[in-house]
Amino acid sequence: MLDTHARKYVQPLIGKTADQLLKLNLTANQVTVAAFIIGVSSGVFILMEMPVTAVLVLWISGFLDAVDGSMARKTASTPFGTVMDVTFDRLVEVSVILGLAFLYPDVMWALLLLSVSIIFSMTVFLTVGAVSEKRGVKSFYYQAGLAERTEGFILFSLMILFPSVLLYTTLLFLFVEVFTGMQRMLEAKRILSDTEGGG
Repeated sequence: MLDTHARKYVQPLIGKTADQLLKLNLTANQVTVAAFIIGVSSGVFILMEMPVTAVLVLWISGFLDAVDGSMARKTASTPFGTVMDVTFDRLVEVSVILGLAFLYPDVMWALLLLSVSIIFSMTVFLTVGAVSEKRGVKSFYYQAGLAERTEGFILFSLMILFPSVLLYTTLLFLFVEVFTGMQRMLEAKRILSDTEGGG
């Protein structure tokens, strides 16, 4: 939700950073890899009980993840770049969840359910995207929802910084992910049904 509505406010900074990195002859894929390496270090910092550093590298990774997309649009994006981007995003999330699960085993069951909810939401997202492309539904390239990357980072930050309420923030994240997955399924049913009916 925030990605969709607040992007216009941070896009100038993202665009300027993309331009600077392109001037340094860096490619979008190289920045994607850098964002991934920085992002997965968050889980390591969680285990080292360095929560502020963990949150800092997580947000730097998220910013670079937005920058690489801007760089790709300014140059020639590649299908493999998209594959890397989506895959690395999930691995960064997994690193945070694993770090928290090992550090706080009492909450591991909730973190496991959160992992399942992310798999559910992303499966719907990716499957709808693939089916829509085959049916030529151009407007369905990106499915917005209650939980987008920024909301996820905010919730992850709360989970990392405030372990005393980790269970509750994890369950809130779980609810948001399931709700988003259901949102996307209902929207997919509506739009894909329209194409079947020739609408």
